[in-house]
Amino acid sequence: MALAAAVHPPHIDETIAELKVLFGDRLSTAAAVREQHGKDISYHEAHLPDAVVFAESTAEVQKVVQICARYRTPIIAFGTGTSLEGHISAPQGGISVDVSRMNQVLQVNEADLDVVVQPGVTRKQLNEYIRATGLFFPIDPGADASIGGMTSTRASGTNAVRYGTMRENVLALQVVTPDGRIMRLGRRARKSAAGYDLVKLFVGSEGTLGIITEITLRLYGIPEAMAAATCAFESLEGAVNTVIQTIQSGVPIARIELLDDIQVDSVNRYSKMSLPVKNTLFLEFHGTEASVKEQAEMVQAIASDNGGGSFAFTTQAEERTRMWQARHDAAWANKALKAGWGMWATDVCVPISRLAECILATKNDIVALDLVAPIVGHVGDGNFHLTIMVDPDDPTCLKRADALNDRMVARALELGGTCTGEHGVGLGKIKYLYAEHGESVSLMRAVKRAIDPDNIMNPGKIFGPLN
Repeated sequence: MALAAAVHPPHIDETIAELKVLFGDRLSTAAAVREQHGKDISYHEAHLPDAVVFAESTAEVQKVVQICARYRTPIIAFGTGTSLEGHISAPQGGISVDVSRMNQVLQVNEADLDVVVQPGVTRKQLNEYIRATGLFFPIDPGADASIGGMTSTRASGTNAVRYGTMRENVLALQVVTPDGRIMRLGRRARKSAAGYDLVKLFVGSEGTLGIITEITLRLYGIPEAMAAATCAFESLEGAVNTVIQTIQSGVPIARIELLDDIQVDSVNRYSKMSLPVKNTLFLEFHGTEASVKEQAEMVQAIASDNGGGSFAFTTQAEERTRMWQARHDAAWANKALKAGWGMWATDVCVPISRLAECILATKNDIVALDLVAPIVGHVGDGNFHLTIMVDPDDPTCLKRADALNDRMVARALELGGTCTGEHGVGLGKIKYLYAEHGESVSLMRAVKRAIDPDNIMNPGKIFGPLN
């Protein structure tokens, strides 16, 4: 990952001096700390902030924003740093506000199936905290991301086909706006017809409209029964068609994930699995004992018709956890497979009926461009990912990777899809936004200018330069 030349805001020294008085040792200008906060895990160029502040409360976030607003100094929110499109980098310099210490579960409302958390709480931490209540939070991107980061990027994960994404599961927010005000958006009620839906505006705004300091989330009862299975296919087409037919048949499947043969080989090596090196579906069924059995039988029949083998089936919690952890570790498995290579993670999402067409054409492109790019995806909702491995010793590799990404996105848009199903825009997909949204991008820019007229909140992301 390249490190870009530093850019410094005009009044950064004054900004840092004022923040140092308030935060003392919780403000750092150390190169190692700045580097950690200017690089995500993607292959995109890194840009370091001028300083990092470790905030511990909404009031402290407000103070940071008020000082930065006075000097028009850029602010970049930071949770765990696991984003994939350069969201946390600081192309214009500025202050990184690390909220990882704001990691308290504030209120669990068991009867109403909701919870209030600070932004630094991670998804695994939350589920461990509420386990004894019989409830769980289903959104599970591959990394143990912070809830604030997941909200900001409109994350989803393996459970999205059944439980939705962050968009459907955030009920209310507390945010600090660019002018330093603290605002509450939304209510705990499950629906409202009062005014604009500002919660949905901030969910997926990637830190460009303000800093999220509290999130109210939907929770769900842990199902009576859960069962997981893997099923290998001779052809990629057979695996994808099984997904399409399962969704079209109305089977209420909880998880249905695709790993192509290259990805399966990578997962086997990294996670010590012994799966057949074939195109494979990972599946999970939730419900009563009877409904889980019925769902599994229906999907197995569909898989059989499409050339799938027998289900490797388990109801043991430990085995299910190991299987899904292996799926979540797919990107790291790919990085280990090609030690020393860069990792360019990208995704698209298409209508479910066009999924096979999009994936198969992308697979052909990978072969034609002579790239290593395992395919994995939350295919139950039409979303799939590539981890394009970039050889630093091959001067043509990055160019071919860029061409593959361009072709995959263009194809997805032609098929009625989107340039990103869950990674977000950040820096990496700015160039596709107008092709997807057309003139409505000007409306998005107008919203950004209205809320953040001085463009201090994560500037350069989603739209690029506003002027």
